[in-house]
Amino acid sequence: MKRSTKAAVLSTVFMGLGQFYNREIIKGIVFSIFELIILIFTIPYFKRSLWGLITLGEKPLHFVNGIAQGDHSIILLIQGIISLLLIGLLMVIYFVNIKDAKNTAELLERGEERRTFKEFLKYVWDKYFPMFMLTPTILAVTFVTLLPIIFTFCIAFTNYSSPYHLPPRNLVDWVGLKNFRNLVKLKIWSSTFLGVAKWTVIWAVLATITTYFGGLLLALLTNAKGIKFKKVWRSIFILPYAIPGFLSLLVMRLMFSGPGPINNILVKMGVARIPWLTDPTLAKVVILLVNLWLGSPYFMVLMSGILTNISKDLYEAADIDGATSRQKFYRITLPMVLYQTAPYLILSFAYNFNNFNNIYLLTDGGPVNSAYKYAGHTDILVSWIYKLTLNQNQFHMAAVISIIIFFIVASISSYSFIRTKSFKEEDMIG
Repeated sequence: MKRSTKAAVLSTVFMGLGQFYNREIIKGIVFSIFELIILIFTIPYFKRSLWGLITLGEKPLHFVNGIAQGDHSIILLIQGIISLLLIGLLMVIYFVNIKDAKNTAELLERGEERRTFKEFLKYVWDKYFPMFMLTPTILAVTFVTLLPIIFTFCIAFTNYSSPYHLPPRNLVDWVGLKNFRNLVKLKIWSSTFLGVAKWTVIWAVLATITTYFGGLLLALLTNAKGIKFKKVWRSIFILPYAIPGFLSLLVMRLMFSGPGPINNILVKMGVARIPWLTDPTLAKVVILLVNLWLGSPYFMVLMSGILTNISKDLYEAADIDGATSRQKFYRITLPMVLYQTAPYLILSFAYNFNNFNNIYLLTDGGPVNSAYKYAGHTDILVSWIYKLTLNQNQFHMAAVISIIIFFIVASISSYSFIRTKSFKEEDMIG
């Protein structure tokens, strides 16, 4: 057996043995102490946490003589997920221990001298300095990002919901794919999901397109040669974006309400009150118009900078060739703007797909739809999830829908972004 293989096997059996075999005493002691600490202090915690992750508890939480006894399924689930993440981190360190022993043994096989512990520290510091600096951030982001995602995925395979499976009074059980089957097979759930998903896609597409081209129109107007007081117009158009969005939405909700100012003006003009927010179709139109008013300034500012950076030579060459204003727009301006803003367009679609504020603050998902399960006519998937969790405690179904949203948005955004010319770094003009 080669020396490198023997060193790797020894470090696999117990951390540090391979280093001792390579006569790296200090390094071997460090790895050995690390494994001893893991075995003594963390194994009992991991054992309890993994038991909780598998069973989700055996006895509901209750009080005996003022002392809490029993299990809380959700706490056990979170502890189990944290344990899995920690075990993954420990496995990485364990692999580093094996790799280090093997690499040192290979040096000795080639007749080279091993590094002293001081030389090893200097080598690692010089080569992996950026990684050392990034490691705390990477670990923090990993836990902060992965923990909620894994938790949501796990909840989708449980019956975590009211009234019979809501901790601490009750335990939660693993149910496999039952929730996914219910979303497809139970008519009330499937019809609600399909209806809300259809409106969500329509909303995301229209909201993105209208704000994008609305911003482009404002940018073209404020950059046109014949327009005076351009700075004043830009300042006026940017006001909706400068005011906090939630405040603007609440004001708009008041203005479009039944007894609101807009209907009062219509009544004084002899026109009947219009059910802006209580008619399903009108409510959707109002949402799109308000979103256009709020979102266009962002794209206006973005595109104004792009328009000023387009080379004048392109337009002069087009004038020499006798191109019309329309031809210059479609052949020069629009392609250049699309090339520069394609990633922002995709991000805007992903944002609008989950644009909770505009829906909830303006219509609260209403008007009510009796054919839907806990959803209204203007609810999008994310606002429906909010109602399922905060209002109805149907956490299991909300988790299922969250997973579906994640895959839809991630797939569409990734595919669209990869296909953009900006990503491929292709020539702007073919």
